[in-house]
Amino acid sequence: MTVNTQPVTESPDDPRAFGLPLVDAHSLPAELRTLVSRVHDLVDAVANTEVDTDTLAETAATVEGLTDRLNVARRQIGAMVRRELGDGTTMVGTITNIVEGETNPAAPQLFLDRTDEGLRAEVTLNTIYQGPPGLVHGGWIAAMLDQAVGSVSAVETSPGLTANLEIDYRRPTPLFTPLEITSWVERVEGRKVFVAGRIRAHGQVTAEATALMIRVEADG
Repeated sequence: MTVNTQPVTESPDDPRAFGLPLVDAHSLPAELRTLVSRVHDLVDAVANTEVDTDTLAETAATVEGLTDRLNVARRQIGAMVRRELGDGTTMVGTITNIVEGETNPAAPQLFLDRTDEGLRAEVTLNTIYQGPPGLVHGGWIAAMLDQAVGSVSAVETSPGLTANLEIDYRRPTPLFTPLEITSWVERVEGRKVFVAGRIRAHGQVTAEATALMIRVEADG
């Protein structure tokens, strides 16, 4: 879930009100961002390597040692990160979000930005996200669209959760190709927010989504 937190003061929608740590994206060390990028590359390399068994064993031991070093200090589950969109809107999401998490090497880093219609992002996926040969896995298509429509609901209205998500796969979505992902709010009925989104490759729509988001109301 992505949360619109335009006010900077603590509010019922502020993660700190629920005891969750909150960090600003700009305060994350450059060294951490570099590490995330390098591990992302490592995942792709491991998935595609055909090196000899000695190299595999040596690499596994090295990775195990590095994992032990990093695990001596771990973030609290549910830790959040706050970043600003191009128009100054402030958004908050879980820092390890599988789609756009700032510190998650598995995430495609789908960083959405504000447009006149809603939100937009561009992302290029490698074989980590492969389903059929040379194509993006349908589950990842659904995940990216879920993130996009959930985020636009939060930005345009208030935080909410997905009640229903429908995906229409129009044509294959290719790897190693810039994908444009857009989302917008169609209408609001009380706590219900009806949203939609789509993915384009080479200007052609490859997948579309419609969803119903239910706005979360704080107790009291």
